Order: sequence, then structure tokens, then C-alpha cells
Amino acid sequence: MSADTALAAPRRHQSIDRRSFIGLLLVALPVFLVGWLIVFPIFSAVVGTIFVRGPDGATEFSLASYRFFFSDGYSLGNLWLTLWTTAVCGILLLAIGLPIALYLRFSQGRLAAYVQALAIFPMFVPSIILAYALIRTIGPNGTIDLLLNAAGLPKLRTPYLTPWGPVIGLVWDNLPLTVLMLTAGLSSVSNSAIEAARDVGAGPLRVFVSIILPRMGNSLLVTASFAVLGIFSAFTLPYVLGPASPEMMGPFMQRTFADMNDPLNAMTQAVITFALCLVFGIFYIRSIARNREARP
Repeated sequence: MSADTALAAPRRHQSIDRRSFIGLLLVALPVFLVGWLIVFPIFSAVVGTIFVRGPDGATEFSLASYRFFFSDGYSLGNLWLTLWTTAVCGILLLAIGLPIALYLRFSQGRLAAYVQALAIFPMFVPSIILAYALIRTIGPNGTIDLLLNAAGLPKLRTPYLTPWGPVIGLVWDNLPLTVLMLTAGLSSVSNSAIEAARDVGAGPLRVFVSIILPRMGNSLLVTASFAVLGIFSAFTLPYVLGPASPEMMGPFMQRTFADMNDPLNAMTQAVITFALCLVFGIFYIRSIARNREARP
């Protein structure tokens, strides 16, 4: 080994250490903000619900708020409605978003551009405006009622203030992100693989099942995780379009905290909501880690 080579090796190590230090400094602020604004409140809420102040003023370990939640029929009804709404919205989002994403992936021209613009348009509409538009359209004496009346047809039962009201609003509100994520996932499907399958006589259904779907498993899981996390914690649309009882967890937490002045039970509801969302968060993180490991 020459003298120049021996001197260059420590310099490379110093350069690598310096770049690593700069990289750690760049991620330090976001990590600190995540820990301060998200992780710390979560641990604070968990600790605050299991270590409560007793009648004598002393702090003691207690799971009474959790026992109350899981023994209270109204609380369980709200949790069940939230799970039902999340499941229905997730299924509808994939059922509606996947055909649109497939069309956008394999179509070109002006019509595809119009379809893409219409699909992502709700992304630029605030939720409260979206709720107002739905009320004016599907609410009592709304546009649909007026059209049916003008045509001499009977009125339809409006989904407004029923469990289907938030479903319609949340599907519309989350459809743009679903379409964009599925379209990004479809970009990993190469045209050559599809053309090769067609050359051997595979039809559209066989191409979708054997070529496209296996390559979209991770994208479907990430899309479903994002949709579930957004829908489970939704507040505005369930509050404006949903029924007063039972209600989804977002309005339930707000009413328990503000109207009933009961921060302990509101925090308990928040911790239970976070625990359920954590499952889908773990799915998302595992998918991201798996993608990074699969990269060459």
C-alpha cells in the first residue's frame, strides 16, 4: 500500500462521518417535532387515563374509564358505527378508485385528462364546502328532490343525517388520494409484461388477475391504510352529515370533551381510537420498509 493510499483512507472515513453527521442534523428537527407534537401527547394521554386522581387527591392506578367505555352500550355503539363506516368506505373507495386508476394508467388523450381532473377535483374542496354541497344535493328538498318532483316521481329517502350520509361524503372526500396512490402503484406494472401476456392469448381478466393484481398488493395495502386512518379519525363530515345518535368517534370525543366537560373519558376514547388506528399504521410502515428492502 502506497503512502498516498494510506492517507486517502482516513480522509474518506472523515468525509463519510461528516456526511452522516449532517444527515442526522437534517432529520433531527422533524424527528423532534414528531416526538413533541405526536408521540408525547399519545404517551401523556395513555398515562393520564390509567393514573387518575382519586377522591383523596392522590394519584392511583385505575382502569375504570376503560371499563366504563367497554361496558357502556352507547360508547360501543359509536365505536361499532365508526368501524362499520370505515369498512364500508374502504371497500367503496377501492371498488370505485381501482377502475378509475386502471383507466388512467392504460388510457391517453383528452377524455382521460378530463376523468383525472374530475377524480382529483374533491381534493381542492374543503370538507365543510363538500358537506354543504351534499346537503343541497341529497338533503331534504335538495336538487334531487326537486328533479324528482318536477318529473312527477315520488321522493327518495335522503341519506342525510343517517349513517350513509358520512359514507357518501367520506368516499367523495378520500377518492382523489385513493386514485392517485393506485395510479402510482400501477406505474410499476410494465407495458411489456402486459403485452407478453396478451401475446399468449390472455384476456383482460387474466391480465388483471395474473399480471396487474400481484404487483399491486403493496399499493392496495398502503392505500387501504391511508383511507382507514383518514376515515376513522374524520370529524367534519360525520359531524355535519351523520346522525346525532349513534355518532362516529370524532364527534363523540369532541362532544364528551366540550359539551359534557369530561376530559378523562374523552382521552380514553382517543386512546382506544389511536390503538385501532395503530394496527393500520403498522401495516403501512411494514409496507414501506418492505419496499425499501426490495430496492436494488
